Amino acid sequence: MEIKAATGDITKSKAGAILVTHYEGVKSPEGEAAAADKVLGGAITNLIKQGAIKGKLNEITVLYSLGKLPAERVVIIGLGKKKELTADKIRGATAESCRYLRGKGATDIAAVAMGAGVNGLNSDEAIRAMTEGALLGLYTFKRHITKKEDDNKEINTLTIYVANKSQAEKAIAPGQVVAEAANWARDMVNEPSNFMTPGDMAAEAKQMAKKYGLKVEVFEKEKIKEMGMGGLIGVSQGSQQPPKFIVLTYKGRSADGIDVALVGKGLTFDSGGISIKPSEHMEDMKGDMAGGASMMGAIRAIAQLKPEINVTAFIPATENMPSGSAQKPGDIITAMNGKTIEVINTDAEGRLILADALSYATKLGAKMIIDAATLTGACQVALGNVCSGAFTNNQPMLDKVIAAGKEVGEPAWQMPMFEEYKELNKSDFADIKNSGTRYGGAITAAKFLEEFVDKTPWVHLDIAGTYDTDKEKGYQIKGATGVPVRTLVSFVLSQAKK
Repeated sequence: MEIKAATGDITKSKAGAILVTHYEGVKSPEGEAAAADKVLGGAITNLIKQGAIKGKLNEITVLYSLGKLPAERVVIIGLGKKKELTADKIRGATAESCRYLRGKGATDIAAVAMGAGVNGLNSDEAIRAMTEGALLGLYTFKRHITKKEDDNKEINTLTIYVANKSQAEKAIAPGQVVAEAANWARDMVNEPSNFMTPGDMAAEAKQMAKKYGLKVEVFEKEKIKEMGMGGLIGVSQGSQQPPKFIVLTYKGRSADGIDVALVGKGLTFDSGGISIKPSEHMEDMKGDMAGGASMMGAIRAIAQLKPEINVTAFIPATENMPSGSAQKPGDIITAMNGKTIEVINTDAEGRLILADALSYATKLGAKMIIDAATLTGACQVALGNVCSGAFTNNQPMLDKVIAAGKEVGEPAWQMPMFEEYKELNKSDFADIKNSGTRYGGAITAAKFLEEFVDKTPWVHLDIAGTYDTDKEKGYQIKGATGVPVRTLVSFVLSQAKK
């Protein structure tokens, strides 16, 4: 999909549909909506007076121009109350209206810069939000469906009418980069596990790195053993698919070192191992690599945006399968940093592979670390699918990550990390065990991970409840969400500005 800027009168556009806005509580059309209303003989005004157009958020009203305008249709999208408008609402409204028009067979749309100048939003913020909303909201994953729909039209062009074309193009570009990176991560998560093995994930990393100028290393099984990554080896030993440890490096400044390490769980399929999961909904476990996919998506966007900061992504990738060679409850393994771990539950495997990845990032001297993982059902129980769980050993860093998430519409909620929770991970036979009691499971998992970062400032995002969705709403489509790609990019860009 091409998103471009244009100047001039939107009512002169020859697009299949033009998109204008209306706000809740406003008694008459404003701006470009007023211009369209004038050409349409007051049709929009009449509908507002009749109460047919209320301006409520995401309310869509379609008027046919009947030859009075070059465009066939005028779509009025509600943005809610002016004082409550946010960039995220603009993203959602753009997505909803673009999807609606795609369903009506539109192939090109012209739109106003929604919300520019309202409630403190500037033109750049509005245009970037529209760009992201259109690309995220029109996302589909149908590559394994052989029967093509009769009406398989897609929207090819969104033209945003603005006062300053060159300035608008500068706002469109980063929005397009980040949204496409999130969609790329969505693709990986949505792939079934027979099409997204650890080897496939490594191949995607190599291809992406070549395209965007990143350094890539993929450590194979023997090298992983040699490095002492007992967690990754232990989890992988029940699978016929060999593990991979993927390292992607972006160097944005001349100085050496890792300014930000991004660590993502890459479980391409999680059966639970010997502690096998119930069969119901096990098919969803193809998405247990969403943390790893999000890190790859984030560094893909960072490589294109080129901030002056050094970022490295670490993705341990494996399957967790039951077999005669699988890791067993009661086994004791040794992580890369030398700590021994008693395996109480083989389904608490994500923290084992992350232990090695965090240890490696720490060993390389990363100045700060963010990890993301579909780590615990307990976090989903606590927070549902509205926000991710956030844990830290460094409050100022977490505050910035949460702020970045709020900015892009990916909320996270801070969870406690009291020392008392550490007691629940104590083992009688090893330094630590991989599963505490059933209570506070998301926190004890985070306390486990904390054992492998030393004093490095670190944030853990548990995305078990937010990595996918079972319904279409705003710019989220059923399936993978791409969380937290946009949060990570926003955070890294804010750090680079320093």
